[in-house]
Amino acid sequence: MSRVPTLKFLLLLLLLGVGACSSEGRTQKKLAETTAAIQSSETNLTFNNITLEQTDAQGRPLWKVKTKQAIYSKDQKTAQVQNPFGDLFQDGKLVYQITAQQGEVFEEGNKIILRGQIVAVDTQNGAVLRGNEMEWRPKEDVLIVRDRVKGTHKQMQVAAQEARSFSRAKRMELLGQVVATAKEPPLHLKGEYLVWHMEQQKVISDRFIQIDRYDKNNTITDRASGQQGEVDLKAKIATLKQNAQVIASTPPIQVTSNLMVWNLNNETIVSDQPVQMFHREHQMTVNALKGRVDLKPKIAYLNGNVQGVEMRRQSKIFADQMTWFLPTQVVEATGNVNYQQVNPPMNLTGPKAVGKLQDQTVAVSGGRSGNNNGQVSLDIIPEQLKKR
Repeated sequence: MSRVPTLKFLLLLLLLGVGACSSEGRTQKKLAETTAAIQSSETNLTFNNITLEQTDAQGRPLWKVKTKQAIYSKDQKTAQVQNPFGDLFQDGKLVYQITAQQGEVFEEGNKIILRGQIVAVDTQNGAVLRGNEMEWRPKEDVLIVRDRVKGTHKQMQVAAQEARSFSRAKRMELLGQVVATAKEPPLHLKGEYLVWHMEQQKVISDRFIQIDRYDKNNTITDRASGQQGEVDLKAKIATLKQNAQVIASTPPIQVTSNLMVWNLNNETIVSDQPVQMFHREHQMTVNALKGRVDLKPKIAYLNGNVQGVEMRRQSKIFADQMTWFLPTQVVEATGNVNYQQVNPPMNLTGPKAVGKLQDQTVAVSGGRSGNNNGQVSLDIIPEQLKKR
């Protein structure tokens, strides 16, 4: 229940005050003191420099707000407050401290809306939210901050159009033009909807998400994206789904798949689903059923129905497995190898191959692997057949 008394209760207090005073002077003094704090009219009731508070059914505090002035409507269902500041509680425990320029209390304290220079401090984890509008719904355990929201925390800094904080779940939902900057690992997360599980140190989105890694000069070095994503800030692992893509600067390679795991600590990109790798500098594309890139040694490993194409000279290689050394562009292919080139026209098959597609220097060798039982086959295509 609110500490603000009803109009009838105020009148009763005034009558008792008059009866208890034995002189007219003392009565006039009592009335003057009371009216200094309370001003009434036919439509509302005004309190100056007052503390408002509300409790739940168990008598535990829901909120306690001090305000310079509170104006209650005649039915006392709405209170206008000026320069409010105070505490918000959940399950009887202090969870937020808030300040604002003005606001309203609705429905017997079940909802509070504050406006203007909002500052909300999460007392459990130290997160600070700033915006231009705040809504507190204690029954739903949600604090909403809207309109050019800025947030700070030891894990991240965030900006969005709206933030929804859930104290019990220790979760924050960010909506609308979201930009979250993680300190460790150094990442920028962008999207229209991010869910921040603060205790687990995870950021999840079921919508498009973009992840930029930046260096100490705040220069973007790598970029990843997907229609869904999860970033584990503690483990430093990003998992991307549906049209997922990682664009690395060193080496200059682009990896695309419907499921990828980017380990920022180990500097690896792994996909157990069909994957495509494209080297931007050498214009070479490799497809496979699954693959892995080790970014530090700059080596790519591809497995299952491997197909490599060098775009400039249209050299091609097919194999069961392939190791691609990205700095030198040397490939090592094994299992049912087939190498093809256009000029001069040539077709080589065998169990193993080593070479560079862009130089057309590929050596196919024998062995005991593959369906050709270690035999090497060379097909030279005559120029007149090639033109047919």
